[in-house]
Amino acid sequence: MSRLQAEHLYKVFGRRPDQAVRKLEGGASRDELRADGTTAAVIDASFTVEPGQIFVVMGLSGSGKSTLLRMLNGLLDPTAGRVLFDGQDLTALSPRELRHVRSSKISMVFQHFALFPHRSVLENAAYGLEVQGVPRAEREKRAAEALELTGLAGWEKSWPDELSGGMQQRVGLARALATDADLLLMDESFSALDPLIRRDMQDQLLELQKRLKKTIVFITHDLNEAMRLGDHIAVMRDGEIVQLGTAEDILVTPANDYVASFTQDVDRSRVLTASAIMAEPHHTIGTTSEAGRELRTPQDVLDAAPATVGESTPIIDLFTPCSRSADAVAVTDGRGKLVGVVPRSRLLAVLGDPMNPTDAPRHADDAVTTKKVASV
Repeated sequence: MSRLQAEHLYKVFGRRPDQAVRKLEGGASRDELRADGTTAAVIDASFTVEPGQIFVVMGLSGSGKSTLLRMLNGLLDPTAGRVLFDGQDLTALSPRELRHVRSSKISMVFQHFALFPHRSVLENAAYGLEVQGVPRAEREKRAAEALELTGLAGWEKSWPDELSGGMQQRVGLARALATDADLLLMDESFSALDPLIRRDMQDQLLELQKRLKKTIVFITHDLNEAMRLGDHIAVMRDGEIVQLGTAEDILVTPANDYVASFTQDVDRSRVLTASAIMAEPHHTIGTTSEAGRELRTPQDVLDAAPATVGESTPIIDLFTPCSRSADAVAVTDGRGKLVGVVPRSRLLAVLGDPMNPTDAPRHADDAVTTKKVASV
């Protein structure tokens, strides 16, 4: 079962919102509604978030991403559609039931820290537990553990104004983690930080995710941040989700010119992986092994390859091994099975036309002398 599901969510502000939804369903545009004094903030948004996944919603200001996030935990009621969390319809809950879910199962990390200036770092980190009614000794213990996780051990008695912006954001993250919520909603949580601190916070989140396996919905307007953090990404424009997919999906096959314009400045060498550019595994560069034996089996290919990498290896890490040998770098899956090869020509073709990495030759024999190996 998916941890979180959004089903045909609409949010309309203005007069007769239900009628506006029917117009949108009938093909009316957002601009047509605006002419009547109605704003369609979110239009027919549907997606699923799997347990332990970081799901990033990306878009420019006014695209509807923050409105969408606030419908996921009931801070805003959808005009139409529903939100399911672990199979439970949040849109059907009473206000009291919804408050319980928000206090115990869903935590939110805000853009501007939202710390209480008159509370210590420890008290701020423990605030969510205080709302839950957790006894003081227990909540302080759990808050201290969360602060340690976020690198703030030793700062428990400090005041928020004594901390840097990045440290204050860590307190906000610790407060969310202390509740041990199943779902974290992060609304532009790092966008107010300086670039170096922002990257440090991204590193911190990814490191925490390796250990805690939280389910996270992360809102950002920065595509590089989305590509770095997101297991799956939803790109929004004018209230609609215009593309859903992995970072590679969005880079390699943008749904339209709008998405393509977003991706043109992304460093593809750090996002695309060996699996996105590898050639078919039944071809490899080189005619014979050192012993004069033809390369006929997958093991022959692996033995002869100058290097072996995993499918998720960023292509920036392929430059060195590809430059050291005319033979192809072998690509293996999680079980160590050969699934492809990356010849030097293939890598150069991708670098030469970064907008169309899949247009580079898919067969290694397009580059150098090759020998077909037995079926893999």
